[in-house]
Amino acid sequence: MEAKKIVIDPVTRIEGHAKITIDLNESGKVDDARIHVTQYRGFEKMCEGRPYTEMPALTARTCGICPVSHVISSTKACDNLMAVRPPKAARNLRRIINLAQIIQSHALNFYHLSSPDFVYGFDAKKEDRNIFKLMQTHPDMAKDGIGLRAFGQKIIETLGGKRIHPTWVVPGGVSHEISQEQRETILSQIPYAMDIALKTLKYFKNNMNKFQKEIDSFGNFPTLFMGLVNKQGNLEHYDGFLRFVDSDGNIIENGIDPTFYKEYIGEAVEKDSFLKSPYYKPMGYPEGIYRVGPLARLNVINRCGTPEADKEFDHFKNLNNGKPVLNSFYYHYARIIEIIYGIERIEELLKDEKTMNENIRSHASINRNRGVGCSEAPRGTLFHDYEVTNDGVITGVNLIIATGNNNLAMNAGVKQVAQAFVDGNNITDGALNRVEGVIRCFDPCLSCSTHALGVVSSNIEIRDHHKNVVDIIKRG
Repeated sequence: MEAKKIVIDPVTRIEGHAKITIDLNESGKVDDARIHVTQYRGFEKMCEGRPYTEMPALTARTCGICPVSHVISSTKACDNLMAVRPPKAARNLRRIINLAQIIQSHALNFYHLSSPDFVYGFDAKKEDRNIFKLMQTHPDMAKDGIGLRAFGQKIIETLGGKRIHPTWVVPGGVSHEISQEQRETILSQIPYAMDIALKTLKYFKNNMNKFQKEIDSFGNFPTLFMGLVNKQGNLEHYDGFLRFVDSDGNIIENGIDPTFYKEYIGEAVEKDSFLKSPYYKPMGYPEGIYRVGPLARLNVINRCGTPEADKEFDHFKNLNNGKPVLNSFYYHYARIIEIIYGIERIEELLKDEKTMNENIRSHASINRNRGVGCSEAPRGTLFHDYEVTNDGVITGVNLIIATGNNNLAMNAGVKQVAQAFVDGNNITDGALNRVEGVIRCFDPCLSCSTHALGVVSSNIEIRDHHKNVVDIIKRG
């Protein structure tokens, strides 16, 4: 049998556009597999020449799914350029809107993108693996997904004025304070959101025993993990210090000021993808593979810091006897724990009277020529790095998008799953869905202002070693 190649293009039920190539040997076994991000991001060059005050609004357009994350990191970079620290009320309000986005984004992945696999199985008919089928067969579950997303989006709209690309978070703080009526409205929705989150947790834990084969092979390998922690070493999404741990749980770097991220993180470029491949510098490329996002965040922290989240965090840590959880399938579990944490933390911040203070913004001009902003986006650690003239005109931009940090791990995960499930002599739709499924565990956000309308479909081309197409499998 001649060597062949399988191409999955596009990868479905993710945010953005990518394809996967699977190389088969002459026996039909998988030799290698890679994910290729096929859309181009040009913001680092497009922002040059613009005044720094425009950066939050400009870079928010990097993505229509998680614009708040870019606004947060961008304004923190601008704070750094101005050499100011926003007032306590502004920092609390920024935390609230960021957590609201994390909640709605995590709900989007779990319910809209991933739950069809959990409900119907990875081998279900492809026409059934979508949110519309879920609405027909499990209407209460679909409503819960919509409700949890709406909870987060309404908070973003209440604070920021609109759900997508809000301009309320500004250099130095926020543009206006929260009213007592707005605070009470959000607080009144906390029990509703928490009820959904706990139901989601129960569903996940009750059904995961059905997917042991997937759990064993969906990105299950040793890597480093990176995330922000606060001074107590607990879960942090807005501020804090970078921490790296290894697969045994040993802290190998701690207390890193994100301003100095370049001393620890290198960025490689592969010719077959527009997504950069960051790596841990002391180990080099590609050995310095690390993971970010909800799974990594729970692996690097000491505790979450809120009651219900900490209760479930103890169960999460027991999955691997207190050591880091290596199975990327459990990104889904970690997302639910973060949803619970986010709801609890929003309630705490709203009940903090300092949040209601009218002092919400620090004012200054340019005091530094370089500023770095870092926060935790839904998918992982996000860096905005700006260089400016003395007049505040942007001369250089470097962005490490959260998903980029996971690029090496996603490629390793795709290869592992393909080798576990794909047989070139008998290619099944369920096997290919599992290859896509490991990518959905990471919940990559590749959209970058690019959106698809209508039915998402893909053609899988099987090519021989001369790259001649010998078969086409149509999906969707």
